[in-house]
Amino acid sequence: MKIQLTIPGKPVAKQRARIFKNKYTGKIMPYTPKETTSYANLIKTIYINKYGQHKLNGALRQTIIAYYPMPKSTSKKKRILMLEDKIRPTKKPDYDNVEKIFSDSLEGIAFDNDNQIVSSKFDKYYSDNSRVEIELKQLEEE
Repeated sequence: MKIQLTIPGKPVAKQRARIFKNKYTGKIMPYTPKETTSYANLIKTIYINKYGQHKLNGALRQTIIAYYPMPKSTSKKKRILMLEDKIRPTKKPDYDNVEKIFSDSLEGIAFDNDNQIVSSKFDKYYSDNSRVEIELKQLEEE
């Protein structure tokens, strides 16, 4: 079986947990940035709405394609090259942080542990329709 999801909007990277000192108790406390939490919840919601409680077993191949928005100041000529995939995004977020937010968000929902992902492919493109497409596939099916 394979799972395919499309997450609308520009790709979001997993941000590091931050720490702060509580001014009332003096304790050091960690927190996850709101943008990371919101995006992870969106991924989980889309997965559950489409696949419910179904989990993949065994070794998995992950394919992620991230479609980034084109800068507003892009010339028409450059825009055409971007849409033809002749110019690809070399900007943030980095591929590893985008992969991380997906594997962490889907852990325990789509698969038991992200160590099941033994193969991964990631591509970045420009598009008028920003989104991230992910496919998870069990390797023994191939």
